[in-house]
Amino acid sequence: MGSPLSLLVVGLDARTAEDAWRVASDDIEGSETTMSRFRPASELSRLCLLPGRALSVSPRLYRALAAARRAWRVTDGAFDPRVRSDLDRLGYAGAAVGDPVGVAAVEDRRSRPWLSAEPRSLQVAIAEPVDLGGIGKGLALRWAWHALVRSTPGIVGALLDAGGDMMLGGLPARGDRWEIRIDDPMAPGRPLAAVQMGGGAISTSSSTMNRWAAADGSVVHHLIDPRTGSPADRGILQVTVAGPDPAWTEVWCKVLYLAGAGHVEAEARRRGLAAWWVERDGTLRMTPLARLATRWTTRD
Repeated sequence: MGSPLSLLVVGLDARTAEDAWRVASDDIEGSETTMSRFRPASELSRLCLLPGRALSVSPRLYRALAAARRAWRVTDGAFDPRVRSDLDRLGYAGAAVGDPVGVAAVEDRRSRPWLSAEPRSLQVAIAEPVDLGGIGKGLALRWAWHALVRSTPGIVGALLDAGGDMMLGGLPARGDRWEIRIDDPMAPGRPLAAVQMGGGAISTSSSTMNRWAAADGSVVHHLIDPRTGSPADRGILQVTVAGPDPAWTEVWCKVLYLAGAGHVEAEARRRGLAAWWVERDGTLRMTPLARLATRWTTRD
């Protein structure tokens, strides 16, 4: 899903560790062949060729679409997988898609349902092509983590990392808590803060990492505001969220990024989130829950 994948395990011999890697990477590959917007043969790409038509899908894709619909509802449309058309238009194109059916204007997206689903038959119909993006990567991490834990007896601790989105649990090699570094978006590779976690998930969304020149020459990024169809620019460079589940930490990163510098703290507190964000001038801010988990920052 456009990210390097790594697995750190504690308490296993080399052969068992290789088996654990195979389980996790194979499960991630299963999610890739199901949800990738870049693979023409993925199940999601085939579905997006036929918007408006009811089709039977795999349990994995059904669960992913249902999770995306729930996130769309819970966030009042701040998370919306229909930004796929906007990404394609801006030059971040995936596999070919079909013509939308009865698509509403961008400003009407929040109130227009985009998914019809029948759980017993696993039949779904989408109103227009969708991109599962961050929530898809979060779900892939969730499912690979569960497969890893089920199949690997004797594992003391593990950390599964997909391009900075992580799922972790058990004990690290030293100490009783994992230490996760948050990079400075203004200097990738340089740590900005260290977070201590006993387990769960942590995700980061940044507008500084995935940027390109659009057809009109403007520099754009992949964090699209579904209300405008354009890359958001509200005074924030990066958001990190820690929580129990990687799909939801991904969703909340996007929601907080779209809230903007003036409203991100109130939104994070309202949601009860441990969140860190970097404003346009490089200032690092965090919620009280995040401060409790923060061991140090370079701004101290």
